[in-house]
Amino acid sequence: MSNARATHFTRRGILAAGGALGLGAALTACGSDDENGGSADGKASAASGPWSFEDDRGTTVKLDQVPTSIVAFTGVAAALWDYGVQVKGVFGPTTTKDGKADVQAGDMDVSKVTVLGNAWGKFNVEKYAALAPEVLITTTFDDAGTLWSVPEESKDKIAKLAPSVAVSVFDRQLTEPLQRMWELAESLGADMKADKTVQAKKDFEAAAERLRTAAKARPEIKVLAGSASPDLFYVSGTNLSVDLEYFKALGVNFVEPSEAAKKATGGWYESLSWENVDKYAADVIVMDDRTSATQPADITEGTWKKLPAVKAGQVISRSPEPILSYDKCTPLLTNLAEAIEKAKKVS
Repeated sequence: MSNARATHFTRRGILAAGGALGLGAALTACGSDDENGGSADGKASAASGPWSFEDDRGTTVKLDQVPTSIVAFTGVAAALWDYGVQVKGVFGPTTTKDGKADVQAGDMDVSKVTVLGNAWGKFNVEKYAALAPEVLITTTFDDAGTLWSVPEESKDKIAKLAPSVAVSVFDRQLTEPLQRMWELAESLGADMKADKTVQAKKDFEAAAERLRTAAKARPEIKVLAGSASPDLFYVSGTNLSVDLEYFKALGVNFVEPSEAAKKATGGWYESLSWENVDKYAADVIVMDDRTSATQPADITEGTWKKLPAVKAGQVISRSPEPILSYDKCTPLLTNLAEAIEKAKKVS
């Protein structure tokens, strides 16, 4: 992935930017809350009895017991960790070069999981088999239900080893996959009545109201969602991304590339050369925080440094692949609300 942004974006046109697709899915986990158990700290307890879960593809996975040998995409594992559910293995960006947790690993103790591949699309099938997986959990960024970060060339081998569950982060608003992850964690034995978990949801709702208020008070503030690679700058559209779609629904005024400009990427984003990075005027820029993207501090292009929002210090981070727990999504709302509240009108 030498040009991480470019290669990432061309994979089914997926991700510089993921909405409102009502894939209402039913969930059942046998046993009452008391039977599943619970704990004050929100740690998942050993749930018993048969387990079934209908995912956002409409696929229902049924097992004789609640799975404990779980393998998940890193960001999904991080969300489950926040709810007290421990996975055995992960795939996707997990540790940085110095061994610390990648931004997509959140608060997860990366020393307690087997890493099957430390980058998007990397997956060691032999290691996976050795874990005796009961279920694989990831997200999907398209309406075909393609499993995120599961490599095309080995997907059939992987599928034979354990059933999969997918949470859609395509063309729907952030609150929908958040609710689905909540339901999934609960089915896996998480105590959703734990003080920490209940408070996290309240904090998220308060942060959403703060962003709504800030956007309403300052509709003139234009926000651009960007992502950088060595060769190109990507301006995300809002109509497919779960975070941007939700922020837009709360009233945030986003720069929106034309449909024609986004056509080549399936509607996700517009690619700009660094010479044309000033094509759109913006007061606040939210930048892709993933390690596969060039981070703002490392951008040396003079055209970037001349942008009014950059000169004004009005650049914040964005998580195009948000960790789907209320605890991790609250700062995304709070940081954007604060940026809009404090922004100077520079565009």
